[in-house]
Amino acid sequence: MSDQALTLPDHPLAIPVTDALRGVFDPEIPVNIYELGLIYDLAITPEGDVTVTMTLTTPHCPVAGAMPAEVEQKVRVVDGVRNVTVNLVWDPPWDKDRMSEAARLELGFM
Repeated sequence: MSDQALTLPDHPLAIPVTDALRGVFDPEIPVNIYELGLIYDLAITPEGDVTVTMTLTTPHCPVAGAMPAEVEQKVRVVDGVRNVTVNLVWDPPWDKDRMSEAARLELGFM
């Protein structure tokens, strides 16, 4: 990811949860939300409670109401996850520098 890359928690669920997040796509952009840099933080308790802090590309995004629910649904089905909380934040605002190199290549920004 970018120089603003997400640091994964030291927890066995970290990889399966990020894999689930990679299964969520912004319907207007053919790149998953993880590679777009929309996931700002991922916290996992020892009991398997997951908190995802995320943003969207713009506050006026047409999926603003649906995207957090989709994230919650995808993470909730990961084996070992007990509870999921999704926090949608706007600060700091998302920008293209948050995207991974793969996302930049896919979208023609490199």
